[in-house]
Amino acid sequence: MTAEPTEALAEVDALELLGHGQIEIEGRLVDASNTTLRAEISLNGVTRRCVYKPVRGERPLWDFPDGTLAGREVSAYLVSRATGWGLVPPTILRDGPLGSGALQLWIDEPEAAEGLIGFVPAYDVPQGWFPVAAARDDDGDAYALAHADDPRLARLAVFDAVINNADRKGGHVLYPSSGAIHGVDHGVSFHVENKLRTVLWGWTGKPLFDEATMVLTRLAADLGGSLGEALEEHLTVSEVQHLQLRVKRLLRAGRFPKPPTDWPAIPWPPI
Repeated sequence: MTAEPTEALAEVDALELLGHGQIEIEGRLVDASNTTLRAEISLNGVTRRCVYKPVRGERPLWDFPDGTLAGREVSAYLVSRATGWGLVPPTILRDGPLGSGALQLWIDEPEAAEGLIGFVPAYDVPQGWFPVAAARDDDGDAYALAHADDPRLARLAVFDAVINNADRKGGHVLYPSSGAIHGVDHGVSFHVENKLRTVLWGWTGKPLFDEATMVLTRLAADLGGSLGEALEEHLTVSEVQHLQLRVKRLLRAGRFPKPPTDWPAIPWPPI
């Protein structure tokens, strides 16, 4: 049986489904570097798709401890939920057919969905877009990697700076029919060293918008309480402490961060 696109679930219902539903694997997403499976999950007559990333399928990385990527996916959701921006789809850690792993609600995108990030001719960057990098195609024609000056992306840029996301590709941003945007694939986040690598550099050095300041202030308080305790189930104490420091530094600076000088600023491939 194949799940048809249906109305969105309330967050509490999505978490109940992910936590207790029966999982049936449909297949593997072959473009992912780690084992990433699409599955159907059913509970009490409700069926949806989800993404299942088993810990045993994680590829070893030189700079992140083995077996920790799934917990980082969950941590990104917990931080997203605390911001109130709803940037990360509901995500939990649970046992599945291939053992413990991250389980995330699948986000459907309409075929006609228009992305807000991409390569455009260097001489024809759309009005209201920021060029962030120069490129050339195989014929030598000039292009720009650019993104829209969109408040939804600005929230995501702040979120990425908070979680120290080392892999914000354009393809990791989804555009559901609701008009919201979602960020996915946060397994290489929360490192204690600055590893921010993103395509969303259009606001570099610009003042934070007022909503971001309010959210960061609330986040700083939450990290000293229940949110920090929840994150310590998936991250080290040092990683949670550095998360708190990043929030405080963003608030103190009052500006979007600048690209790192000792780390590639843009992921490859960018899209």
